[in-house]
Amino acid sequence: MQFTYLGRTGLSVSRLCLGTMNFGPLTSEADAHAIMDAAHEFGINFFDTANAYGLRSAGVSGLGEGRGATESIIGRWFAQGGGRRERTVLATKVYSPMGEWPNEGKLSALNIRRALDASLARLQTDYIDLYQFHHVDRATPWDEIWQAIDVAITAGKILYVGSSNFAGWHIAQAQAAAAQHGLVGLVSEQPIYNLITREVELEVLPAARHYGVGILPWSPLQSGLLGGVLRKQREGLRRLEGRAAHTLEAKRPQIEAYEDFAAELGHEPGDVALAWLLHQPAVTAPIVGPRTRQHLDDAVGALDVRLDEKALTRLDEIFPGYRAAPEHFAW
Repeated sequence: MQFTYLGRTGLSVSRLCLGTMNFGPLTSEADAHAIMDAAHEFGINFFDTANAYGLRSAGVSGLGEGRGATESIIGRWFAQGGGRRERTVLATKVYSPMGEWPNEGKLSALNIRRALDASLARLQTDYIDLYQFHHVDRATPWDEIWQAIDVAITAGKILYVGSSNFAGWHIAQAQAAAAQHGLVGLVSEQPIYNLITREVELEVLPAARHYGVGILPWSPLQSGLLGGVLRKQREGLRRLEGRAAHTLEAKRPQIEAYEDFAAELGHEPGDVALAWLLHQPAVTAPIVGPRTRQHLDDAVGALDVRLDEKALTRLDEIFPGYRAAPEHFAW
């Protein structure tokens, strides 16, 4: 396994982060525990979850018990001992509503306090390594947010703070407010980022690099569209619906060219997509969210893929990206 530092911190994390969103709704607890054991065997020490994970999506027949179920699955895995908690850099999130009463969501000081304690109880641990704001809260002032975080850090309940789905100016705003409180501020940002969805290159990535914030891309395969979807459709192994099906039809020529190029390189399309992210200078670790052990095995193969400048240029030709603002649209 390859390791790097999380943003500007001295915290060493694996170049792949294990995403757990499927644990509960789509992956049974026994299988989830086996996947986490396998992740440690591969050397993956960085796990990502959220307090809201575990709720079944509408129309999906799954196994989840509701919000919080995924954290509980991880907590019962930690409780087995054997160094599981000690070897894991644990990241979870706060923001999504956990109930229908006021103050059961977002980033008020009250919700941060209650949600953090609830996550600690479900995860069966006394601290969170990386506590992430799942979304920007436009109603709560940053002074209130950072004061609540300062209390939690002082109490030893969290070590580092990150964000998810922030705009570039949100990162700048958060860092300015944190500096006023004498805090380190954000050390990571978790955006959607992959070969198809590259808008964060405009302002989020430049802001992250400026402030020393590590990027943890979610949906690195764009809901499977970069994982060899056309070949799997031909083989009868994959059927898409909804937004993914619409995106596939809109970008079919590009995806066809991409799968052909991956074959030319001699690699699986999913490995190329992950390897491309690992070649981006702002990226700390893509988040891979396996439903099965085989999915995890497949993802680890990306670490052995090396893309030279010619290959990176070709991928940019297939899926054009963005230059940093304002040069992308002005001088």
